Amino acid sequence: MNQSTIPQAGFIDPSGGNAAAVRDLAADVIDQLLEQLEAADNRSPLPEGSTIPSNTIPDSSRSQDDVLDDLETIVTDSMNPAHPGYIGHMDTMPTTVSVLGDLVASAVNNNMLSVEMSPVFSELEVQLTEQIADEFGLGPDAGGVLSSGGSLANLHALSVARNQAFDVHKKGLAGVDRKPVLFASEVAHTSLQKAAMLLGLGTEAVIPVETDDNSRMDPAALDQRIERAKRNGNAPFCIVATAGTTTTGNIDPLPAIRDIADEHDLWFHVDAAYGGALVFSDAERDRLDGIDAADSVTFNPQKWCYVAKTCAMSLFADADVLQEEFRIGAPYMRGDDAIPNRGELSVQGTRRAEILKLWLTFQHLGRDGLEQLIDEGYRLTTVICDRIVEHDSLELASKPELNLVCFRAVPEWCPPEERDDLNDRLQQTLLSEHDIFVSAPTYRDSRWLRVVLLNPFTGAETIQRLLSGIDEFLNEK
Repeated sequence: MNQSTIPQAGFIDPSGGNAAAVRDLAADVIDQLLEQLEAADNRSPLPEGSTIPSNTIPDSSRSQDDVLDDLETIVTDSMNPAHPGYIGHMDTMPTTVSVLGDLVASAVNNNMLSVEMSPVFSELEVQLTEQIADEFGLGPDAGGVLSSGGSLANLHALSVARNQAFDVHKKGLAGVDRKPVLFASEVAHTSLQKAAMLLGLGTEAVIPVETDDNSRMDPAALDQRIERAKRNGNAPFCIVATAGTTTTGNIDPLPAIRDIADEHDLWFHVDAAYGGALVFSDAERDRLDGIDAADSVTFNPQKWCYVAKTCAMSLFADADVLQEEFRIGAPYMRGDDAIPNRGELSVQGTRRAEILKLWLTFQHLGRDGLEQLIDEGYRLTTVICDRIVEHDSLELASKPELNLVCFRAVPEWCPPEERDDLNDRLQQTLLSEHDIFVSAPTYRDSRWLRVVLLNPFTGAETIQRLLSGIDEFLNEK
């Protein structure tokens, strides 16, 4: 094939004919990236502005130096979760091996659509999802499929739940005489509404359930909502419990919700996208008691297991349900009785081998490493919470159950109607003057500040800078 207009390192010659040019390009990119990452604490957690490179497609190949200059600017102007002061979202620096795993997965470019196109990765995904399902106690028949994010994982689980409840796998919802509805707490993730919309149920099919003072679903309110839905002629089919709410990091009472699901014969799904990582901590895993009774679980190792984005999964207590209620065969792909084609069982068809970087992270950190990271997050959480509770001008949104702290400034001298603006200004001051980024979510119609203690290099100095910055801000007003 004629490649006369292609740069010498445009592709890696499988016979090694351009090895020197490829290695030169790879070394330049890697060296430049490592220099930036190794000095990430010299850049702000968030850039003040971003320079966007030219989006035109050049007529001919640009020089390697010019491309590298633009690439350097892209990294410099991007969000900087490697900075120890980046503590505002469930994003953190990834494990080194997961970054390298991404490189390897991209290089071999296998397709998780079928076993034939990803023989090693397909089997590895089957084995590892079964093992993780076992960590949750889902039983000997459990398994799952990886996906690109928790929203897709929730969509997958709710699709299976809907199909099983109403037998609409082939004929659709037209023959269903009652409106299908599901239940989730009023602070559950918005991906549930998206899933309901995509499933033809409509966003209003997700019935919100009241929460207690600690942002956890109220079981009594749940039972009342279910009974009311039945009286109104609706058809309840699923309850979604959250193990790690996005804003406050709380866990719904899983055993009580499980009992209600059993009583009403409803599918029990647990969105443990964030909190699922607790299974790797002996000290904290009891917080997930009751998850073993789930019919399905969403889990995102890209969060608290530090795997580079994206890496999420939907797990099912009965893996055969995917064959019965979701599988769409691909006749153009060779089948395998031992390992089903992953693309036939998942929302996505073509999919990269995300399983590699998950496997590598587990191999490199081990259980001990994962447990230490989780336990350290709790230690720092306790330090911050104790200071907030003692502070006359700060209050917690709820009692934290994970490594999230949601709080706000409520000094007596600030009228209640001005507190949202005060906390917005506090967030900006922490970033601009102290290199601390905390997010500013809206929770119960008010502005709050949120700290997520994920970064392995966030320590006592960062926490002290956060607390001192808050005090300085409040004392200047």
